[in-house]
Amino acid sequence: MTEANPILWQPTAERAAASTMATFLRWVEEANGVTFADYNEAWEWSVSDLEGFWQAIWDYFQIPHSKPHSTVLADRKMPGAVWFPGAELNYAQSILEGPGKEDAKPALIVQSETFGRTELGWADLRARVASVAAKLKALGIGQGDRVVAVLPNTETAVIAMLATASIGAVWSICAPDMGHVAILDRFQQIEPKVLIVQDGYVHAGKTVDKRPVLDTIIKDLPTLTHTVWLPVVGAVPDGGTPWADMIAEPADLTFTQVPFDQPLWIVYSSGTTGNPKPIVHGHGGIMVEMAKQSLHQDVTARDRFSWLTSSGWIMWNSQLAALAQGATVAMFDGAPNFPDMNVVWDFVAREKLTYFGAGAAYYEGCLKSGIAPGETKDLSNLRSMGATGSPLSADGYAWIYSKVKPDIWLAPISGGTDLAGAFVGGNPMLPVRAGEMQCRFLGNAVRAYDDQGNPLIGEVGELVCTEPLPSMPLYFWGDTDGTRFFESYFDTYPGIWRHGDWIEITAEGGAIIYGRSDATINRKGLRLGSSEIYRAVEGLEEVRDSLVVDLEFLGRESFMPLFVVPAEGVAFDDALKDKINMAIRETVSARFIPNEIVQIAEVPRTLSGKKLEVPVKKLLLGGDPAKVVNRDSMANPNAFDAFLDYAAARNHAADKD
Repeated sequence: MTEANPILWQPTAERAAASTMATFLRWVEEANGVTFADYNEAWEWSVSDLEGFWQAIWDYFQIPHSKPHSTVLADRKMPGAVWFPGAELNYAQSILEGPGKEDAKPALIVQSETFGRTELGWADLRARVASVAAKLKALGIGQGDRVVAVLPNTETAVIAMLATASIGAVWSICAPDMGHVAILDRFQQIEPKVLIVQDGYVHAGKTVDKRPVLDTIIKDLPTLTHTVWLPVVGAVPDGGTPWADMIAEPADLTFTQVPFDQPLWIVYSSGTTGNPKPIVHGHGGIMVEMAKQSLHQDVTARDRFSWLTSSGWIMWNSQLAALAQGATVAMFDGAPNFPDMNVVWDFVAREKLTYFGAGAAYYEGCLKSGIAPGETKDLSNLRSMGATGSPLSADGYAWIYSKVKPDIWLAPISGGTDLAGAFVGGNPMLPVRAGEMQCRFLGNAVRAYDDQGNPLIGEVGELVCTEPLPSMPLYFWGDTDGTRFFESYFDTYPGIWRHGDWIEITAEGGAIIYGRSDATINRKGLRLGSSEIYRAVEGLEEVRDSLVVDLEFLGRESFMPLFVVPAEGVAFDDALKDKINMAIRETVSARFIPNEIVQIAEVPRTLSGKKLEVPVKKLLLGGDPAKVVNRDSMANPNAFDAFLDYAAARNHAADKD
C-alpha cells in the first residue's frame, strides 16, 4: 500500500472558492437540493446519479442546441448506452459562439517554425470557418462525408476541422511527421472525399519536403474527389485546390443541426493486431465531456491556454475545450528543443500564458537538460500546468516546483484517445501530492480492479470504468457488428470498460498511473499498436519474425526493445539494425524507433499463434517468471527462455549502475 506522497501545493481558500469547480458544485447543491461534505462525496453523486450529473453539466454550461433531449440516458449499459436522445446541436457552434468570444479578442495565437507568429481574432476565425464551410459544400461535401488532413498544429487545421463539423461532415487528421504507410492505414479505412495537406514544413531549422509522401497518399486514396494544398516548398499541383481559395470568399456562418450522436471526428488508438482502430466520437458527447473537462482544468474566458501537442495526438482535439470556454488558445508548431529546450518556455513567457500543458516526457527532457525557466523567464502570469501522455515521475513534479514556479497548480491528467478525455486528473480545490493525480473526474466511475474483478484501494490494479460516459466511442468505423469494439474494452470484465492502464486509487481519493497494462506502445505520449511496427519490420525480407514491447512504468525510464528473428542466412549486424530503423522511420514514424534491437531464435506464441507480448512485458518489468505465463499454453515453450536471459542481463546491468 502506497503511503500518502508529500503535499507540494495547496490552493488558498480564495483560489479554491473562486475556481470553476467550486462555483459549479455550489450551483449543483442549490439546483439539485444536495450537499457535499467534500469532493469525494460530489464524485460519488456524479457516478451514481448519472442522469442528474450530466443534466447539470448540460444546464450549467448552457450547451447550445436547437432541439431538446427527451431523457439524459436511455439505456444505462456498456456498450450500447444512448445519451440525450432527441437533442440536435452542432459542435462547431459551441466553439464559435457564446460569451467571452468578442470579435477583436484573440482566439488563436500560433507560433510556427514554418510561418512565424500568427494571431487570429474571434471575428477572423468565424469568417474563415464560414468561408471554408461554404467551399466544402461547393465541392460537394455534405453530412457524413469524411474530410481528412495531413497538417501540423496550426490555425489551418483548426479552421478546417470547425468548417467540417459545421456542415455535419466528419473530420480526421494525421500529423505530417507520420510515414505514408501509417497515414494510409488510417485514412483508407474511412474512405475520405477531401484531403487537406501542407506540402512541407520547417522543423529544427530544416525544411522538410512532404510532396513525395503526399503524392503516394493521394494515389492510394481512390475515394478522394478533391485535394486542398497549403504550399510551403512548391506550387500547388495541377488539379489541386489552393488553401487560399478556401478562405477567399466571404460567406454566412451557419451550423447544420445534427443528432447528439452524429459522428464528429475519427481518431485512432491502435490495437495490438490489425489496422489502427478508427474511433468515432459524436458531436454531443464531445461537447458535454469537454465542458466538464474545463472544470477540472479551471479554464475560463480569462485564460491564455496552451498544450504542447502534435496534431496527431488527442491533446490536439482536447485543446479546443479551452477554446469552447472563450479562452485564447496558443499553439506551438515546431521542434520543442530547437535551438534549445528554452524555446517553449520563451513562448510561455512571451505570450503571457496562464495555463501550459505538455507530455510528461517533455518535462523529463527539460529536467535532464538542466534548464531552470523560472529563474530566467517572466512566468508571472502562469497559474496552472498540466501533464499527460505517460506517468509524470516524482522527480518531474519536483523539477516543476523547483525550476518553473513554486506557486503553481500542477494538474497531470490521464485518460485516452478512446474517450477523448481524462479519467483522472486535477481539481483546483485540492492539494497536489508528488507523483499523484488529485482525483477521479466527475462522472467517471473509475476503479482499480484485480484479476478477479474486485475493487482495490491502495494497490495497483487494472483501470476500469464501471459506468458509461457520453464521450465513449459511438463505434469503430467499419466495425459493422461491433466485435472489434467489444474486444477492445469489454471482453475482460463483462459490461465494464477496461482501459489498459495500471492504476492505484489512494485512500484520499487520488490516483497514480503506472503505465500501460496491455501491449500498446506509448512513446512520449503517442500510442501505437505493435502491429504497425511489425508491418514495417517484417516487411523486410531480411526479417522473419519480431516482437516489440514498451517497458513504460512509473519511476522507470521508458524503454522499448525490439526482438527480431533474422531470415535464414542473414547476418544480425549494424547494417540490418539500420535497415530496420529506417523502415520504421519511413513507414511509421521516427518516434517509434526502438531503444535496442535484440536477436532471438523465435518469437514465443500461444497455441493459437498469437505473440506473447504482455507476458514478455510483465517479465521484463520484474514479474515472476512462473506467474507471467503458462508454458502449457505456449506453442513453443522454450522460446521464453531467451527473454529470461535478457531480463537477467538487464537486471544485472541495472545493479551495476
